[in-house]
Amino acid sequence: MLVVDSDVLLVEQQLAEGRLFCPPCGGVLAPWGHGRPRAVRGGLGAHLFFRPRRTRCSKCLVTHVLLAETMWPRRADTAEVIGAGLEIAALGLGHRRIAVQLDRAESTARGWIRRFALRAEDVRRFFTIALVAIADDPVMPEPSGSPVADAVAVVTAAHGAAAGKWPAVNTVSRWAFAGRVIAGRLLACPLSPNPAAALRRRRHHRKR
Repeated sequence: MLVVDSDVLLVEQQLAEGRLFCPPCGGVLAPWGHGRPRAVRGGLGAHLFFRPRRTRCSKCLVTHVLLAETMWPRRADTAEVIGAGLEIAALGLGHRRIAVQLDRAESTARGWIRRFALRAEDVRRFFTIALVAIADDPVMPEPSGSPVADAVAVVTAAHGAAAGKWPAVNTVSRWAFAGRVIAGRLLACPLSPNPAAALRRRRHHRKR
């Protein structure tokens, strides 16, 4: 699985020009049909339908599904919806309040928060490294005493720094940005060992 831009036409152009690469071996990815159709829940009751692009590496012959940065692997809600839930949790509210505010099942909101809480320190560390890598004079968020709040704060700071340096980042939300940089793994393992390289790849992929 490879997280890519949400602009379908841009992704098709990148495939045609050989500008998408296999994560394990670095080989050029080529079109290889599509995956099964899926539905993802957006905000305000919206349902988004998409058919993920499949690709095949020209070097190792492994196939990969391309997932838009607005979605996270194995999640039925968009990055923006889940991110909104994490931001509410960072304010100290519980999953029941989050479920009501976002019109989701309590079990869904509880799952987001539990998974993120388990990974909050790893996420905070990852995006702290990213922030230092991209900002000329990085301003670190003040510790809040809450691992979830600290992680959310540094994701926000890294997105702001990236948007200031690369204007194209302004076109995506902080959680779509975070999902792209971290390969959609805000709620899953493992993380990329090189945040700076992930940021450079994201900048390059946005070029037309």
